[in-house]
Amino acid sequence: MRLVHINLLQPGMKLGKRIYSEEGVVLLSEGVELTSRLIGRLKDLGIGYVYIADAATEDIIIPDMLQEETRRRALVEIKQQFQSMSGVKTKSRIPHFGKALSGLMNTILEDIGSQKEAMIMLMDMNSSDFDLYNHSLNVCVYTLVLGVASGYTRQQLMEIGLGALLHDIGKTQIAPEILHKPSRLSDEEFKIIQQHTTYGHRILKDEPGIPLLAAHCALQHHERIDGSGYPFGLKDNEIHEYAKWLALADSYDAMTTNRVYKQALLPHQAVEVLYTGSGTLYEQRMLEKFRDCVAIYPLGISVKLSTGEIGVVAAIHSRVPQRPRIRVLKDAYGQTLSAPYEIDLSTALSVMITGVEGVEDATPASARNEIF
Repeated sequence: MRLVHINLLQPGMKLGKRIYSEEGVVLLSEGVELTSRLIGRLKDLGIGYVYIADAATEDIIIPDMLQEETRRRALVEIKQQFQSMSGVKTKSRIPHFGKALSGLMNTILEDIGSQKEAMIMLMDMNSSDFDLYNHSLNVCVYTLVLGVASGYTRQQLMEIGLGALLHDIGKTQIAPEILHKPSRLSDEEFKIIQQHTTYGHRILKDEPGIPLLAAHCALQHHERIDGSGYPFGLKDNEIHEYAKWLALADSYDAMTTNRVYKQALLPHQAVEVLYTGSGTLYEQRMLEKFRDCVAIYPLGISVKLSTGEIGVVAAIHSRVPQRPRIRVLKDAYGQTLSAPYEIDLSTALSVMITGVEGVEDATPASARNEIF
């Protein structure tokens, strides 16, 4: 299958993967033939990309970072626990959820560990919008991949994984009309949003089964190494390493997920934005590790080459994810090839990816402003 930008969809194309709503409900099943009406509806929902099945790419399999049952169970558990906190004052007695989430974390780690070489692959390319539950799960999975790549022990992975899964639990204490506001926040509203870090710490710090370091993740994930973050303006070594990894994963997911007021960035665009904060917002060594763990050009996406040809990403090399193998489908004149062939960019070093088909490659300035 291949990943097609919404503007390039044509009636008659067939879905290669299900499309989900923000609640995890299936909107369209795989194999459904698209019509003009359905394409219009997908645009209205803000979906940027769709997986399409076709003969030229039928052997390109897009793996999921989590098994479908694990993802379903995780979202149900996260939603249940987060909703149980909504409107509950942080000093009141709250339900004990550490045991249930520790069991879930074990399952997530097993899914990630079952992959030969785990990489950060986008989890929501064809979902309809951003929401707190999917964001929490995505950030958890991305952070765990970084933890595995950093050689963390099982205990450390449990700590950082639970911290990532629960990093935004403090948002359950924020008024919905502010939390879900579809336009830019006022200065006063932003100050209220910032309180979610301290709320999260209060909820988690004494919770049985939740490591204290997970509470620190909730508290520090918006701190930045130059002191420009919140809530305390901590600098460099004052910030725990877990929170530094979490800051990268959190910002990356925020940029690569659709919002009602902006379309998601592609991975290579999001990584470019993150790199503008190298040495000021994020540690350079961590950015380099993050870059090496990210499939910046997702499997199946259509890319333009410096030769003028157009093809799809057919395989990703874990050691050099920036140089994937490309299946060329169109020649330099835009003509569809009767016999597609492949170019391995890890060896064909003179050929470069110059852009993604159907997408303006300039990174919006607003993306920089929103995560900083």
